[in-house]
Amino acid sequence: MSVKYTKDHEWVKIDGEDGVVGITAYAAEQLGDVVFVELPEVGASFAQGDEMAVVESVKAASEVYAPVAGEVIAVNDALEGEPQKVNESPDGEGWFVKLKLTEKEQLDGLMDDAAYKAHIA
Repeated sequence: MSVKYTKDHEWVKIDGEDGVVGITAYAAEQLGDVVFVELPEVGASFAQGDEMAVVESVKAASEVYAPVAGEVIAVNDALEGEPQKVNESPDGEGWFVKLKLTEKEQLDGLMDDAAYKAHIA
């Protein structure tokens, strides 16, 4: 399963035609303690770069953007009651949405792990 990153600190894990989306550990660290997450509805469609979710911390509210175009096929309902999962496991249990990817070629424009590490260095 490959993982790609955006300059806005989202990640997308590719699994066939689907992608799981979340924010990076770096982004979660910058936000501080997450206290609320607003997720989209299942069935919502987004173009690449569209605002897809909102994450609020004790410091600030921040938008989460769609790293690639797609339709929401699942949301992480656990975040409603346990938003701290974003801090505890940003690249695991703290995922936000699963997308049915509609324009997979957009993945080519995203960063791999090495490029993302260089981006935040």
